[in-house]
Order: sequence, then structure tokens, then C-alpha cells
Amino acid sequence: MKEYMDRIPSFFKSFYFVVLLGLLAWLTFFDSNDLLSQYRLTAKKAELEQTKAFYKARIEEVKKDKVALEDPEQLEKIAREKYFMKKEKEDIYVLVPEEE
Repeated sequence: MKEYMDRIPSFFKSFYFVVLLGLLAWLTFFDSNDLLSQYRLTAKKAELEQTKAFYKARIEEVKKDKVALEDPEQLEKIAREKYFMKKEKEDIYVLVPEEE
């Protein structure tokens, strides 16, 4: 057994090295802010940033629609195109492309 202990460099037997190794193990696996938790939080942050970008784009779209709704001609255009509304004695034909 002593032969094996003599083969290990003295640096690895140092008190400071052992303490540093224990601290790194603690921070990596056992702490509340371990590597796995940090990875999950980073992934969640990226997901939330994508959601934020989506909603910002959606807000801009709604603002444009709001401005368009203030003009009576645009209001009629939106009502006809989006909601298929029509005037009396008027027929609407909706063309749906065929799926191949």
C-alpha cells in the first residue's frame, strides 16, 4: 500500500488540493446553484426571450390593425378579408388551394 502512496505526487496529497477538489465537487453537484440547475435556468431564459419576441411582434401587428380600424375604408377591407363579411345582395367566394 505504501508503494502506491509513494507513486502519487505530493501535490495531490496536499491539504489545499483536497479542499479545493471537495469545494469544486460541492459546487458542481450538491449546491442549489449546481451546473444542472444553471443549464435549466439558461434554457428557460432562452425560451422566455423567444416568447417575449413573439409577443412584441404580435403587439406591433395589433397596433397596425388598430390604426387601420380607425379608417372606415380600411375597416371595411379588414372586415371583408378577415371575417368574410359582405353587403346585401353580394356573394362571397372563398378559394382554397388544393393540397397535393
